[in-house]
Amino acid sequence: MTRLRARLRLEQASVTTGQTMSQLSVLGRIGDSGPVTASELAQAEHVRAQSIAETVTTLKKQGLVEARPDPADGRKSLLSVTSAGRQLIDSIVDVRGAWLARAIEQHVTPDEREILAQATEILSRVADSRSEPPTGESWRV
Repeated sequence: MTRLRARLRLEQASVTTGQTMSQLSVLGRIGDSGPVTASELAQAEHVRAQSIAETVTTLKKQGLVEARPDPADGRKSLLSVTSAGRQLIDSIVDVRGAWLARAIEQHVTPDEREILAQATEILSRVADSRSEPPTGESWRV
């Protein structure tokens, strides 16, 4: 997974305009989630609120994210992607997707593709889980 992630980063490098991986991750999360609060982002990204605030500030300065008052709670702001942010996300997705599709087509058999699709679904669920640390001996690797 680490090597694949590094390769996808390398492929996207031709598209980005100097954003860090954490900035791109937050931008993508905002794009996927729609309007979202900074605290929701911090939870989803598994980082502190202060880290999200710094990242969001940078993305706002770059014109990739905008904040609007939350109609349900005036003390909060809802973050959303601007059209420039959406264009960047789409271009990264296109580049990554094209590379990954070529790699799978060239190096993965049809039977392995089905296994890969199942594994992708499982890993997505694991990555999105909010599991608490195991207690006692109820779970072991």
